[in-house]
Amino acid sequence: MALPGSSKVATTATSNLSYVLPQFDPNPSQRAAEIATDRVGYLYGPSLIGNSSFFPTGTLGDKRVAADVALFDKNATYITVSIENEKKPVAELITASGGFKNLSDYELLYKDQWKMSNPGGVAPGTFKNYTQDLFFSMERLSVGPFSTRRLHPRNDALPFQVDAAAVKRLTGQRLEDLLTSGRLFYADHSYQAKYVSQPGRFAAACSAYFYMHPKTNDFLPLAIKTNVGSNLTYTPLDTPDDWLLAKMMFNNNDYFFGQIFHLVNSHAVAEIVYLAALRTLSAKHPVRAFLDRVMYQAYASRPVGSQVLFNPGGYFDQGFAVTHDAVLDFVGQFYPTLAGLFQSNYFSTSLMNRGLLSSSYGPPLKHFPFADDAGPIVASIRKFVSAYVFNYYSSPDLLISDNEIQNWVIEANTHAKVLDFPKAPLDHRSTLVDILTQVAYLTGVNHHVLNSNGPSELSGTLPFHPSGFYKSIPSVKGVKDLVSYLPNLNQSLNQVTLALRFNRPTLPEEHGELVDMFSASSFLNGQGAAVQKAAVRFRGEMEAIGERVEGRGFDKKGLSQGMPFLWKVLDPRRLPFFLCA
Repeated sequence: MALPGSSKVATTATSNLSYVLPQFDPNPSQRAAEIATDRVGYLYGPSLIGNSSFFPTGTLGDKRVAADVALFDKNATYITVSIENEKKPVAELITASGGFKNLSDYELLYKDQWKMSNPGGVAPGTFKNYTQDLFFSMERLSVGPFSTRRLHPRNDALPFQVDAAAVKRLTGQRLEDLLTSGRLFYADHSYQAKYVSQPGRFAAACSAYFYMHPKTNDFLPLAIKTNVGSNLTYTPLDTPDDWLLAKMMFNNNDYFFGQIFHLVNSHAVAEIVYLAALRTLSAKHPVRAFLDRVMYQAYASRPVGSQVLFNPGGYFDQGFAVTHDAVLDFVGQFYPTLAGLFQSNYFSTSLMNRGLLSSSYGPPLKHFPFADDAGPIVASIRKFVSAYVFNYYSSPDLLISDNEIQNWVIEANTHAKVLDFPKAPLDHRSTLVDILTQVAYLTGVNHHVLNSNGPSELSGTLPFHPSGFYKSIPSVKGVKDLVSYLPNLNQSLNQVTLALRFNRPTLPEEHGELVDMFSASSFLNGQGAAVQKAAVRFRGEMEAIGERVEGRGFDKKGLSQGMPFLWKVLDPRRLPFFLCA
């Protein structure tokens, strides 16, 4: 039976083939003709949804996109029908209860609801603990780990000042002391101040400090600066409502960042690397087979997104404070400078570059759930990829003499314009392992931290993570009614259902989970015993990781991984292995 990872396009290319390097192909002329056809049929078209990477066009490119969109539509049917069936009872329940009178009423949007659309529900601890500072700060190290960095004691100046007495009272030190000791962290969304809000909707453009407490090493919030209007700076010493609103304003900015960052950091990057491969590698090449597998359905998300999500009046405009033009602006700013860089966004490299992992200028984080959960998965992917690469390239000479691989790297660096891609010639097998590991990480891990189940389980849940405000950002402190800033029932349902549309609850039935990434017969047919064994080992490791995640609970302090909520998004038995949305 064909599995979700073996689309009609991919099956045609990879099933029942004995994968072979070009040096050993008994029909080199036939192989060369195949690649020549692909180079004419797969062309570089304009980017979709802002100015990022090229998108496939040409006779073969258009055919592949159409096939992927058809697969996407088939996958999305279940969630679309489920949302429509489950939406009305939620609306009726909340209407009957009198609507949202206080913050606790927003739990009605989720409690015992969406059993088909979101069977895993909202992360335990969310509604009980979201007002805690530790909840807010630890989201930066779990559900939203890409916007925060440690400030460098020598290379960074303080981005903004905070009342010295407040800093001293909260931390026992001066702000400058936190910086010089490597305990000060920063997230900056001030660039969002230039985005145009929709009529009747509002957003800040927050910058925030976080810090490691000098005594406990807890990772905590220190200050939030709005960067709009009166440009107020909030701290935990403000009134509970003022401070909670400040955290909501930051979460609004960070939610926007996460959703659009994932678009350019996973989709746009993996897609262009694959497009270069489609133009240079034979379908019989083992690296092409690998990419065909992990890039299942890859060219559906951007065309679908441009048609129904980021189009004028589309789902994004219905739910977010800013217009879809902000998305295009973000893509143009962040793709060439950060999100679109290939090697700089390797899992460990990105975290080290931001001082979050193995920092040489500050103490290690007490808890880092994203690294703790993603790290073992990436290590297991790398182990499989290493076995795969070394199975076909028993010596570096075989890699150097592989003209298709060398042409792929040249293509990526020239015509495809992949940013920060390894340079030709590719003469180290470890470099090829790095490349393939990164593509699989982008499709099977990176994407799903910010998208897929993540928003509906936590990062996009109300009332703490509004996608927009419906009252102007305060010019003075002293707010009394937080509900007046938040979405009403219809607006809330727009946000909730948009987040749900990224879910894929039928993955276990379709065998589309990360645990199945290398198990499809369409991929394993034609592979040798070493690869078959590595695939079995990978599956077993993913099952073991999933069992550990599933068995996670709260400790005696009411914490899990140092957080007051249970985070189970990175369970390989629930994660898609592909770019599903």
